[in-house]
Amino acid sequence: MSGFLSQLLPGDTQADRVVPPSGFTATLTLFTAAAMAFLAVFALALSLATGRLADRWSNELARTATVRISAPEGQMAAQTEAALRVLETTTGVARARALDDAEQAALLEPWFGPDLPLDQLPIPRLIEVTETEAGFDAQGLRLRLAAEVPGAVLDDHTRWRKPLVQAASRLRLLGWLSLALIGAAMAAMITLAAQAALAANAQVITVLRLVGAQDDFIARAFVRRFAVRGLGGAAIGTVLGCLAILALPSARIEGGFLTGLGFQGWHWLLPLLIPPLAGLVAFAATRAAARRRLEKMP
Repeated sequence: MSGFLSQLLPGDTQADRVVPPSGFTATLTLFTAAAMAFLAVFALALSLATGRLADRWSNELARTATVRISAPEGQMAAQTEAALRVLETTTGVARARALDDAEQAALLEPWFGPDLPLDQLPIPRLIEVTETEAGFDAQGLRLRLAAEVPGAVLDDHTRWRKPLVQAASRLRLLGWLSLALIGAAMAAMITLAAQAALAANAQVITVLRLVGAQDDFIARAFVRRFAVRGLGGAAIGTVLGCLAILALPSARIEGGFLTGLGFQGWHWLLPLLIPPLAGLVAFAATRAAARRRLEKMP
């Protein structure tokens, strides 16, 4: 890290002249760093958003359960009351309440529309159950409900929670993997650009060696120039990426995951790490390329 910082400080101006200040290598390095930083901002946002999504899904479903009661119309009220009595005496149940017709219609509206005639359909009665921090014994509660309320079925949301949280966790892992691939692709492109610049200046390097210039002096010129280009290009890409994130729709519950793709709170500071990391990648890639190239040159 100290070597990287020293390369960014004003150095030997004569050494800087070894590398041409313009040309396709400069354009390629700036464009690569900017494009990769832009993509890195979105990969970072994806990782953080899926992390929040996994936490929200886990928290919302971990402490809730549902009891579904299917019974003939004349027995529905009695079985609902019986199920509520069982839940009220169950250790680990903080609260239990039966949803009214309006609430059940609201739950079914996205699938069946607003004009669903609940009074004419055999819709099961739903009871919302909220657990305490300790939770309840799901298997024991199922046995009690089976004995006292034959039409009641307990759903503790386990089958929904685990796949959702697992999917969100894998998306988060994919985001971090994307960041690693972006860094590797940037290192490869900058290495190619540095090798092209070294090849284009082969005659200049030969003359410098004849007048006594050391390989470290020559390599530092290339390393500093490409590290600065990588840092500057990444800064531009990061700013553009953050502006694009700001342009996305604000997070809303009805919008789901896509409108929650972005940064929240102190997470907005994380993109600031991308430019120095990109400069470090450019520094390491150029130094390795310069050393290999100079060793092969006669």
